[in-house]
Amino acid sequence: MAEYGEWTQKGTTLSEVTAESEYGVDRGFIIEGIRSGKLEYRDGAIWGNPYLRILRSQLEQYIAAELGAEHLTRIKTEFELRNIKNQIAKGKRTLSALEKRKTELEGLLQP
Repeated sequence: MAEYGEWTQKGTTLSEVTAESEYGVDRGFIIEGIRSGKLEYRDGAIWGNPYLRILRSQLEQYIAAELGAEHLTRIKTEFELRNIKNQIAKGKRTLSALEKRKTELEGLLQP
């Protein structure tokens, strides 16, 4: 069972779609976990589109039990690496734009 307040804390829940992208599990896997009683869920809807909200900690425990702890570690590492690469690329784009603006401003200051 979920700990008190776990449903309301930031980052402790995720939608089924987010679970699919972060952990590589499909909706059927999540439904299977719900039916077996290993995953708690809550219904949600955004703009009339229903979705399932599940607890991240329970999903990770379920994935480790069903697919293995190595699989869970690999998936989490791949996701973190992908996020780091995206942040690096964003930083490079920002740096490039700042350097371009710097040269423009320096050009305006030259007599």
